[in-house]
Amino acid sequence: MDLSQAENYSLADFLFGDPDSTNPLIPPSDYIEWRRTGSWGMSLYEPALHGAAVPRTQLECDGVVRPIINLSSYNYMGMAKHPEVIAAAKEALDTHGFGACGSPVLSGMSNLHRQFEKKLAEHLQVEQATLFNSGFGGALGSMQGLLRKGDIAVIDAKAHASLIDGVRLSGATLRMFPHNDMKALEETLAKGKGQRQMVIVEGIYSMDGDMADLKAIVPMAEAMGVPVFLDEAHSFLGCGENGRGASEHLGVEGRIGLLYGTFSKALAAVGGFVAGKSQTIDYMRFYANSYTFSAALPPAIVAGAMAGLGIVKRDPSIRKRLWENANYFRSRVRGLGIDTGESCSYVVPLVIGPDRRGLYELCRDMRNKGLFLAPVDYPSVPEEQVRFRASVTAAHTKADLDDALNIIEDTIVRRLRQRGALKNFGS
Repeated sequence: MDLSQAENYSLADFLFGDPDSTNPLIPPSDYIEWRRTGSWGMSLYEPALHGAAVPRTQLECDGVVRPIINLSSYNYMGMAKHPEVIAAAKEALDTHGFGACGSPVLSGMSNLHRQFEKKLAEHLQVEQATLFNSGFGGALGSMQGLLRKGDIAVIDAKAHASLIDGVRLSGATLRMFPHNDMKALEETLAKGKGQRQMVIVEGIYSMDGDMADLKAIVPMAEAMGVPVFLDEAHSFLGCGENGRGASEHLGVEGRIGLLYGTFSKALAAVGGFVAGKSQTIDYMRFYANSYTFSAALPPAIVAGAMAGLGIVKRDPSIRKRLWENANYFRSRVRGLGIDTGESCSYVVPLVIGPDRRGLYELCRDMRNKGLFLAPVDYPSVPEEQVRFRASVTAAHTKADLDDALNIIEDTIVRRLRQRGALKNFGS
């Protein structure tokens, strides 16, 4: 493998071990060389924030700490440093200590966990909710806990890796359909007629910022007697008149078989939940290994997230501000000639095309100028659509967004113009 041009390779090229090695703990030799020659790019991953994940913070990159405008952290509703959230977490530390010290099934459950589960179920207008100690674990565990060998998981091709991994772990048959392709979905469901099937889609897709076509998906699944599992990780609290997610936003509430979401996006915490009918939740949690055999969320996290839920519920202006910011930023980015794909939410991709070296050079340039935008490379997205992903929040001010847009114009727009790759989206 010729690694003289490291930008021609990605993590996808080194997935399989060295066939000449008998030790699985030693990475492929080509990978080690690629990491060395491609350090100019890979060094941009896992940067260290020196402060909270708020719009104006500090970032360490290449040993230098710089003030930056943060468009990489989720914190959609601005809860990362909300004083009520911090106070609730501190109080829980005093009353319940640092950790849960056990799985929820045996000893990790507290009265705070039970309160939060009840409040989540009430908010989502479902019978029951249960907490997981990570969002990834919640998606993985719900798939593994409910699906069995012989079942069929019909999943959108752009669904999150945690859902795909969970299906594979369950032993169920994995059948992907092209993103939001209703004809392909119908054909896939028809192919599995007579077998146990479940449709798995996302409210907001994390790399594209568009939504599942629930107005078409739900009736189609209902007509075939197939339940829908909806991943509301990015849409929970941000979407819908009351913040009940994409199902409320698109008018299909009460018709979703199972809801899943995370606390790391809207509530600036960690963990996740699954919500639906009591009998489904009761069964699932005893067969979801990531729930049964893993320590419960720390009480301080639960208390802080619960406080955040209460704040967002009582103050709809937070959600209004989130959408105003998202619409303003997205329209301005498109006005600069940058492709934002099908985004219709506060997740805004800035697609730069097949220029993988440019992705990393622009990332470093923007950080040096004071903007933190996360690079997304292949295989997370197609090779011809590498991009930056902006997470717009309710906490951003117009000045934050304008300053970020000025840096984007001075970096991304300039490079795309040089390549003749700027778009004209009209008025």
